[in-house]
Amino acid sequence: MRAKYLKPAILVSIYIGISLSSGNALAQNADASQLYKRGLAATCANCHGTNGKGVVDGGMPLINYLTSEQMLAQLKAFKSGAREGTIMPQLAKGYSDEQLEIIANQLGKK
Repeated sequence: MRAKYLKPAILVSIYIGISLSSGNALAQNADASQLYKRGLAATCANCHGTNGKGVVDGGMPLINYLTSEQMLAQLKAFKSGAREGTIMPQLAKGYSDEQLEIIANQLGKK
């Protein structure tokens, strides 16, 4: 005759398996989120150099000295048209406000 219910040991094993699987998924989500953030910030490297440190005699402003708040204010000013520029207004308009905040948090000084 079969038991109608699962034994507690089996339930514990199932719970542990699900918990470990969930933990791995959370870690993967955190890694993917960080990769997304770094990827957004990397789009600035073409002109402003890696991590905003600039390129010597590259002709582009260094942005690595700005705080996150200062950088976000400048990005929003470009996006809104309050600040003029050659390329930055068009580029900034291509990002959501949330993406601009992520970029500023990644590249700006804390």
